[in-house]
Amino acid sequence: MKKSKTFIAWFILLTLAIIWGSSFILIKRGLDVYTPVQVGLLRISIACIFLIPFIIFRLSKIKWSKAKLIALSAVVGNGIPAYLFAKAETVIDSSLAGILNALSPLFTLILGIMFFKYHTKWYNILGVFVGLIGATGLLYFGSEKDFYNNIQFSFLVIIATILYALNANMIKSWLSDVDPISVTSVGYFIIGVPAIIMLFTFTDFTGRILTHDGALISLGYICILAIIGSALSLIAYYYLIGITDAMFGASVTYIIPVGAIIWGIFDGEKINWSVIIWIALILGGVYLVSRNNKEKII
Repeated sequence: MKKSKTFIAWFILLTLAIIWGSSFILIKRGLDVYTPVQVGLLRISIACIFLIPFIIFRLSKIKWSKAKLIALSAVVGNGIPAYLFAKAETVIDSSLAGILNALSPLFTLILGIMFFKYHTKWYNILGVFVGLIGATGLLYFGSEKDFYNNIQFSFLVIIATILYALNANMIKSWLSDVDPISVTSVGYFIIGVPAIIMLFTFTDFTGRILTHDGALISLGYICILAIIGSALSLIAYYYLIGITDAMFGASVTYIIPVGAIIWGIFDGEKINWSVIIWIALILGGVYLVSRNNKEKII
C-alpha cells in the first residue's frame, strides 16, 4: 500500500475499534427496555431508514447478480449477528461479549483456508490454536456467573464472530468491485424492510415505547448503535477491506476488547482480572494469524 492509503487504513481501523468497542454497552442499555429480538430489529430498521438517501440513488444501479450477494452478505454480516449479540447479553456481560468478538480474525483465517484459497504459514495455524485456547479459558474462568449459562450464551457470540468472518471473506472475494456505500445501503434495504414489518407486526414494540419508563432513552442508545455503530461504520469497514484485505479489516478486534472492558467497568460490571491471561492468549493468537498473511482471492 502507498503511505497515504496506509495512514487512511490505520486511521479507519482505530476509529472502528473505538466505535465498536462501545457497541456492547449500547446493546446492554437497549436491553433495559426491549427484548433481544426488538433490539436486533431496531438496529437493522434504524440503520435502513438512515441510509434511505443513499439507497434511492444506488438500488437501481446494482446488477441482480451482485444484489443476491449483497443480500447474503447483509443477512450473514448484519442481520443474524444483531440478534445473537443482543440475546447473548441477556446473560453475559458486555465486556465478555467484546472480548469474545476478538475471535473474528481467527475464524476469518479458518474460513479463508477452507473456502477462499488463503495461503498460510505455520505460525498462522499456531495462532488459531493459541486463540482458541484463550477463548476456552476465558469462557471457563472469565465470569462469576453460572458456567453453563456463561458458555451457552457466549457460544452465541462465537457464532456471530464466525458469521462476521464469513462476511469479511465474501466482501473481499465477491464484492470488492462494488463501492462500500452501495454494499451497505442496499444490504440494509434488503433486510431492513422485513425488519420494520416484523418489528411493528410481530412484537410489542409499540406498547413498550408507550408504557415503559426509559423507553425513549433506550431507543436513543439503539439509534446511536444503529447509525454510528452499524450504518456509518460498515461503510468505513467495507472501504477498509477494499484497500487492504479481509485479515487486516478483521484485526480491528485487537482493540475492541479494551474499549468493551473499559465501558463495562464504568457500568459496574465485575471483571475477574485473571482473564487478562486469556485475553492475552486470544490477542496473541490473532497477531499470529494476521502476521504476514497473504491470501489468494478467487
